[in-house]
Amino acid sequence: MLVDSHVNLHGEQFADDLDEVISRARAAGVKRMLTICCQLSDFPVVSVIAERHDDIWCTIGAHPHHAKDRPDITAEELVEIAQHPRVAGIGETGLDLHYGYSPIEQQVQSFRAHVEAARRTGLPLIIHTREADDLMGDILEEEMGKGAFRPLMHCYTSGPELARRAAKLGAYFAASGIITFKKADDVRAVFKDIVPDDRVIVETDCPYLAPVPHRGKRCEPSFLPAVAAKLGEIKGWDETEAAQKTSDAFFQLFDTVSRP
Repeated sequence: MLVDSHVNLHGEQFADDLDEVISRARAAGVKRMLTICCQLSDFPVVSVIAERHDDIWCTIGAHPHHAKDRPDITAEELVEIAQHPRVAGIGETGLDLHYGYSPIEQQVQSFRAHVEAARRTGLPLIIHTREADDLMGDILEEEMGKGAFRPLMHCYTSGPELARRAAKLGAYFAASGIITFKKADDVRAVFKDIVPDDRVIVETDCPYLAPVPHRGKRCEPSFLPAVAAKLGEIKGWDETEAAQKTSDAFFQLFDTVSRP
């Protein structure tokens, strides 16, 4: 059994063949999927996908790229939406200084609202972070000092120091297809040397970041075995161990998702 902890199934990339994509994932051994909400306006579409499939759950959140679209977002609003029975996490949220699609002040404001919502609901917080290591580490430590929450460092590609800081706070880490890329030695080193063995899960982040040997294709959750196999190679696990350990970690973190 494998669990894809981060899929984006509501976009136009899957508009014509979503049912076939889901069927291929199941045939590949992917028994649970978490489809991600990246802006509040998408939640009706995202949640319907989860409602229609017993093996798919969803999240509620606003990606840092979209912080500018709802700079007034509040924890209360997120908490209210998170009462939906198929919502299993808060996010995707975080900081992205690479593209700068939203002003950093609005990204931080939105991120803190998501942290508070995760704290109040007890749901995991799905964190996107890019080129914001120091600021992200500072905010995580400050917010954890206000009260516990459960961070997941999604598609982790940041540096070793942020990984160490987040790991000390009890964060989980998700490996994506990037760990299979030829030039991703630095990312593989973080997963090998820093990420705790019992707090690592896998994802495709489809339709993006197709892993080797599927590079150049639209990514699908059925490609998850390639990610798990590479993580196993990095960690010194065989395929069965990689599937078992990442699934165990997923259900430990996302404890409102039923286990097959």
